[in-house]
Amino acid sequence: MDLSVIVVSYNTRQLLDDCLASLYAAISPVGGLEVIVVDNASTDGSAEMVAGKYPQAVLIASRENLGFSAANNRGSAVARGEFLLFLNSDTVVSRDALAEPVDYMRQNPEVGALTVRLVYPNGERDPDNHRGFPTPYNAFFHFTGLSRLFPNSPKLNGYFRNYEDFSKVHPVPVIAGSYMMMPRSLDRQLGGWDETYFFYGEDIDYCYRIHEAGYQIIYYPLVEVLHYKGASSGLRKESADIARPPKETRVRVARESVRAMEVFYQKFYEDKYPRLLTALVLTGIRLRGWVRIMKHKLT
Repeated sequence: MDLSVIVVSYNTRQLLDDCLASLYAAISPVGGLEVIVVDNASTDGSAEMVAGKYPQAVLIASRENLGFSAANNRGSAVARGEFLLFLNSDTVVSRDALAEPVDYMRQNPEVGALTVRLVYPNGERDPDNHRGFPTPYNAFFHFTGLSRLFPNSPKLNGYFRNYEDFSKVHPVPVIAGSYMMMPRSLDRQLGGWDETYFFYGEDIDYCYRIHEAGYQIIYYPLVEVLHYKGASSGLRKESADIARPPKETRVRVARESVRAMEVFYQKFYEDKYPRLLTALVLTGIRLRGWVRIMKHKLT
């Protein structure tokens, strides 16, 4: 078995249907494909749809919402493929989006993870799938808006790295968990996704550990995948017209997104920077988080 695709599902029945249809319509790797759906206690009939319409898929139906990391680990635990693809349910893959990246990874064993060009329905590139690490330096220039004034400066645009050539294959520090392909052996070696994170931040954490293990992460823009972004969380304007989760879900995800930033910083950066800077960063995270949470409490 060449590839195991792990799709975490939470109340995105129609999008999940479209995603699975595109997976089975894509060109499979020579050694075969398996699709594993981990449903996080959806209430919209997602699990029943998978069982009835895609009996060839492996379905893991959880009785509770495990969060993204834990659900991914549930899926990878039963995967048989040489490579794993962690894929969001709000994506639609192109015909070449499976076999071609698998071939690239097999030919480049120094690559620990790979992503493709993710695009929104309007054709714009998803910037969160091509990033630098959120160091205090990168975060300062990004959140103050200075990076947008100097988009071609590597020093000032380290957060989204917009100065790079997006038409060519190249290494990148951080990719998103919406499409992350990696060797199953490396997933086992690193212990999988950190389940401290419930939603958001877990992909940055995983990328950090992949780099620490001595592997490259590759941005492979030669194939595209459509991404409706944020359909489960309800926090993204890109999917507001197709998915609007209840306020309770949106507020919880907003809280978790703030906690994820704190967890990541304290895990990897707290000992690398002066205490005063750490205090300022954590204060900034909490203030920004308060604004985000209040926005969803009031709408």
